[in-house]
Amino acid sequence: MKKLLLVVPVLLFLIGCAATVDVASLSPEARYNYALKFFTDEEYEMSVKEFEGFLLQYPGSEFSDDAQYYLAQSHMKRKEYLLGAYEFSKLIKNMPASPYLSESQFMLASCYEQLSPPSPLDQKYTKKSIEEFQAFIDFFPADTKVAEAEGKIKTLYLKLAEKEFNNAKIYERMEYYTAAINGYAKVAEAFHDTKFAPEALYKKILLLVQKNRVVEARQEIELFISRYPENEQIVSVKELQKTLEIEPVVSK
Repeated sequence: MKKLLLVVPVLLFLIGCAATVDVASLSPEARYNYALKFFTDEEYEMSVKEFEGFLLQYPGSEFSDDAQYYLAQSHMKRKEYLLGAYEFSKLIKNMPASPYLSESQFMLASCYEQLSPPSPLDQKYTKKSIEEFQAFIDFFPADTKVAEAEGKIKTLYLKLAEKEFNNAKIYERMEYYTAAINGYAKVAEAFHDTKFAPEALYKKILLLVQKNRVVEARQEIELFISRYPENEQIVSVKELQKTLEIEPVVSK
């Protein structure tokens, strides 16, 4: 349950003399507030230590979910995102009735978002972040942060699309045309609502024509025209369509 910091004069005095505090003798409430004071003072290394100690000493107390939540937040504040994700996931799994549940799900996704690297690198954390943000939306559809989560998913999907698009371009430069065609097709379909989709479909069409796969090229041209009538490549695509209606293009 969510607790406010209780200002206990004696406890605050003890915190000022932290080196001499016998935390084992503190009550659950006093021990929790002792740890929370470090968090509010932005002494996150100490708050991690003290919240971990609290959870070991009082694992079933009424303050357990509060301590678990602030332990996870302390790791996030220290940019220890994998540890933060682990602690948020523990709260979600072990404390399903906690009022911190929705916020912990959002923060779990945010931890993975922070671990998401630039598009040329492996995107496992990007995919994990998308998965967790989607879980947040599915389980807490009325939450005020749903729109924010949807925006984050869109941004993360764009990163995945960019990686796949650049991979297809690399295959094309290496003259692995089948792999390039398949890569562009994946971008056009799996990421159809991103800015990379029309360019990927256009490049796929050009490669199909180059490989004399005329029937497929015509089908993709019709798809491009129906999907992207305002795209900057529409004139070129329509001209190519007319050319293929006159005679097939033979690859050189």
